[in-house]
Amino acid sequence: MVSSSEGNASPRFLAKRRVEFRDTDAAGIVHFSAFFPIIESVEHEFLRSVGISVMPDHDDANRVTWPRVSARCDYQGPARFEDVLDVALYVDRIGASSVTYRFGITCHGRNVATGEIVVVCCRLTAGGQLSKAAIPEDIKKRLEGESG
Repeated sequence: MVSSSEGNASPRFLAKRRVEFRDTDAAGIVHFSAFFPIIESVEHEFLRSVGISVMPDHDDANRVTWPRVSARCDYQGPARFEDVLDVALYVDRIGASSVTYRFGITCHGRNVATGEIVVVCCRLTAGGQLSKAAIPEDIKKRLEGESG
């Protein structure tokens, strides 16, 4: 198992996201539910950046996917339409079959939200069935920041 301390770890990945009109509520502030698609899109961008497929080829016999088993978001301040959010992704823990990602979201240097998602490595079998699996070593190395 690999884990990082919340206070002193550097982000594994940084991304920017512009607040879209669809993300806001009647007051023009980002709706709480809009943060989950934002952090998911940053997770996907991170995975692609380290050479991990988000949706594996259906012809790949060893394909894995990453369903969520936990998601949370805490809100510290508002963000509004057209604000540019800075999103930091941290790989907090890599277990035998799960990965815990932490996210920090800021806007113009002020904290907007923090979040966490836990994903589990699953084999995707014919017919769309999922079965929990150990994280393959090459993927684990990529998540840890080593060459895969």
